Amino acid sequence: MTRPYVKKLSFTLLDVITDKDSAVQEQVCSALCSLGEAQPGETLRACEEYLRQHDKLAHPYRVKVLRAMETVLSSHIHELDKDTASIVILLASSEMTRTKELDCDWQRAASSVLVAVGKRFINQVMEVVLSKFQPGVLPHSSVLHTLASLSLSNAFGMVPFLPSVLSTMLPMLGMAKQDALRVVFCCALQHFSESTLEYLANLDQAPDPTVRKDTFATDIFGAYDILLHHWLQSRDAKLRLAVVAALGPMSHLLPNEKLEEQLPRLLPGVLVLYKKHVETFQISKSLGQILEAAVSVSSRTLEVQLDALLVALHTQ
Repeated sequence: MTRPYVKKLSFTLLDVITDKDSAVQEQVCSALCSLGEAQPGETLRACEEYLRQHDKLAHPYRVKVLRAMETVLSSHIHELDKDTASIVILLASSEMTRTKELDCDWQRAASSVLVAVGKRFINQVMEVVLSKFQPGVLPHSSVLHTLASLSLSNAFGMVPFLPSVLSTMLPMLGMAKQDALRVVFCCALQHFSESTLEYLANLDQAPDPTVRKDTFATDIFGAYDILLHHWLQSRDAKLRLAVVAALGPMSHLLPNEKLEEQLPRLLPGVLVLYKKHVETFQISKSLGQILEAAVSVSSRTLEVQLDALLVALHTQ
């Protein structure tokens, strides 16, 4: 199929995506994905051009087009050329920040497109995303969500960016006053820590084998201090669980002496959450990670905490 034909066929399909019948909408998306199987690059370009030309298309339909693009990208990322990737990145980054709502499906769909492209074109994706992540300015929540998702989907590509991302993020934590935005920051810190641990565990395959735990220690400890001593005391249950989910993997990146110093405050702070939450899986998971980190540094503090730990765990 020639490029003009693919574009014409794509536009014909996309014109029907606003049909009142949801079954028709799904058939359009399915047809776009099938077309993308045969002609991935041309289909992606056609979808991008359609969304750009139809700026007033309502967001539920934009979401469907973005999800179809993500499906094509997930299957054919290694066939994508750099120019098409750049076009898709610019579209998705624009779509991602067009609404100020926290955590809506439009943002998630656009973010997923960026994450799919970032599995191969991480430098180009980060260049655009970091332009929306500037020092001293609270970022759009979807930017944080995208950075977090990129770190999980492509740890080897993302971890080299994390020292600068963390140093930019640290002052932002004090600026974040909304609990919902604080939750997003916690999720980002959790995923950054998880991807860093994955990277460090596989240094023999990593693009930069000189990366060390202490590269991240100062910024991780600065963030840890805010999460443990300020945000963990929040009345918002969702924020407390997000904090404890982040503290688990973060504890593995703290300098050994800092972890030892903080355990007398950290362990009771986590244990008290068992009394505040009905759903305790995340608390137990993070507690396990913290204890694993403490054992790995031969902590002398654990023996003092043992009775309280056993009582809490036996109750569970």
